[in-house]
Amino acid sequence: MSRESGTRRPRRALLLAALVAVLLVAGGALVVARLVGDSGPERRPGPAATTGPPGGTAAPSPTAPPGAGVKGPLNLLLVGIDTRVSVPGWEPHADSVLMLHVPAGLDRAYLFSLPRDLLVDIPAFPKSGYRGGRTKLTHAMSYGSRVPGSPKQPSAAQGYELLRGTVSGYTGLRVDAGAVITFTGFDRLVDTLGGVDLYIDQRVVSLHRRPDGRHRDPAPGGYTGPQMVYEQGERHLNGWQALDYARQRYITGGDYARQRHQQQLLKAMATKILDEGLARQPDRVEQITAALGDTLLYAGGPRIVDLAYALGGLPADRITLVGLPGAGVGRGSAYRGEQLKKVGRDFLTALKAGDAEAYVAAHPELRVRR
Repeated sequence: MSRESGTRRPRRALLLAALVAVLLVAGGALVVARLVGDSGPERRPGPAATTGPPGGTAAPSPTAPPGAGVKGPLNLLLVGIDTRVSVPGWEPHADSVLMLHVPAGLDRAYLFSLPRDLLVDIPAFPKSGYRGGRTKLTHAMSYGSRVPGSPKQPSAAQGYELLRGTVSGYTGLRVDAGAVITFTGFDRLVDTLGGVDLYIDQRVVSLHRRPDGRHRDPAPGGYTGPQMVYEQGERHLNGWQALDYARQRYITGGDYARQRHQQQLLKAMATKILDEGLARQPDRVEQITAALGDTLLYAGGPRIVDLAYALGGLPADRITLVGLPGAGVGRGSAYRGEQLKKVGRDFLTALKAGDAEAYVAAHPELRVRR
């Protein structure tokens, strides 16, 4: 994210960005076609006024503001799906899995990533015919997306359902809502904002894009052609650049570095959106989500408008980015996936117990900077 200035006015965090932006920083093509789950609680009018102005004319009945019924703690599942729409029957994979935890007071938030190759127990899922097993987290989306009788039409929404259950089982956290956005939606949102300011913490050479934004040509074993390079330092990125930068994982630090970059990009986008003052402008939030159309999936929980408004008073500097360190299980041809180190697993336990603030304070190495 861009560096904070001591002279800047305080910001209110637009957690619409947390529902939308993180999902757009996925490392693969993001695709979702329809709403999943119920639409959440409707706003209801508050109690009628007991007195009115002289003359007996009743005062208008006050209406509860958007988000009045949103209570914490909240756990939001943010998923990026790797899908290849040009390949018939290609099953979507969860390329990026992030969670945003907002404690009961709605006065702070923690954003963390789970490795795509994390070894987990994926439960049986009768809808797709999957019998359950222990494998990489990324496969939960693909196994759940299978539609018996329609092998060429996998359901990303159905895959999300199995992924949600898998994540909940691993973390011990109830998932209250989630969202996914397509590549098109991501580019559209970032460009609508006029780009995003981001501190790039290491030199990154793109595998996928040329300096002019065109895709590099596929070739045996990889791609060919000139490469876009993101140099270290403060940068202003447009839509395709932001997405491309956050996709790269063949860099120093591998997928863990990519997780960090995705979190940093989310916060940079949140900062950008905060400056627009959208959190408590329901009409503008609805316009943005309507413009995204079927490039956006919002799954269950409160409406996006209500969630954004309810969390609109959260200061930006109280969104804590948490990096959970991990290590590989097996090596070479015996590699099976990733596992979180004890300090990361204990963070999840502290989060569930409501002790995340104290735990992160005791383990400052978990904080992702910038």
